[in-house]
Amino acid sequence: MKQRVQMRAAALAAVCALVVAGTLAVRGQVQYRSGQPIAPSYEGWIPNADGSIDLIFGYMNRNFEEHLHIPVGPNNTFEPGPADQGQPTYFMPRRNMNQFRVTVPKDFGKKELIWTLTSNGKTEKAYAGLKPEYILDARGIYRQYTGFDVQGEVERNKPPVVKVEGDLKRTVAVGEALSLNATSSDDGIPKASRGRGGPFQGLALGFRVAWHVFRGPGEAVTFEPEQFKVYPDYISGSPWTPGFALPKLPPDGSVPVRVRFSQPGTFVIRVLAFDGGAESYQDVTVTVTPTTKG
Repeated sequence: MKQRVQMRAAALAAVCALVVAGTLAVRGQVQYRSGQPIAPSYEGWIPNADGSIDLIFGYMNRNFEEHLHIPVGPNNTFEPGPADQGQPTYFMPRRNMNQFRVTVPKDFGKKELIWTLTSNGKTEKAYAGLKPEYILDARGIYRQYTGFDVQGEVERNKPPVVKVEGDLKRTVAVGEALSLNATSSDDGIPKASRGRGGPFQGLALGFRVAWHVFRGPGEAVTFEPEQFKVYPDYISGSPWTPGFALPKLPPDGSVPVRVRFSQPGTFVIRVLAFDGGAESYQDVTVTVTPTTKG
């Protein structure tokens, strides 16, 4: 018994040492809290009714805790064409799928669009093209999120609906509160659950809505009330991880929030609605001006 206690104490000490060193021991593997690069990802493409094509992108932030702000420019760019294709500049931890779409013309053919990210000293690229194996539909997106094939009532799942009230471009001064509200609804499919397949497989299912920073330095933004995390947090939990109970929405589907900014600049604040297998979002571009001294 004494030997077993000593072994447990030694193991705990080893984990504590890893945490102090900036790493985490999770399920026998060393996971990094910070210092690791972000890999852009090409999720696939969807044909539109008018013949154009949506190329869908996400990313993998290999850190478990570190958020990074990478403005559009040499370290966050697209080629060929404009460097700015609507990509995020604020990157949350871990795997974040289907973050934005780039629409290309129907004659895109065999061309490629390349997203390049440089972070924590390493450059990585995502190559987007129209290979047949990358074509997506609602079933494919559901499988991406859950790891399961679509079956039963899930085949009837429709993406949630979310709409920002008022203008999608706002101006506010540093320190002042900006009031935003969105209305949301969902068809109730798939049914809410806490996820399946163990602590690293199968995210929590069910409808949830939250505001978050999509562009701009996230550390300069605060939300009232505080918003839940919209990325997989395997350490303290989030609605994007198994075993997490989904927060309840108001009966009328409204999602009001007050946002404050601690520095001037241009920010994009996103409201995201997700049901575990499909998502919808809308963005508000906020110009934050310096505080006017009286």
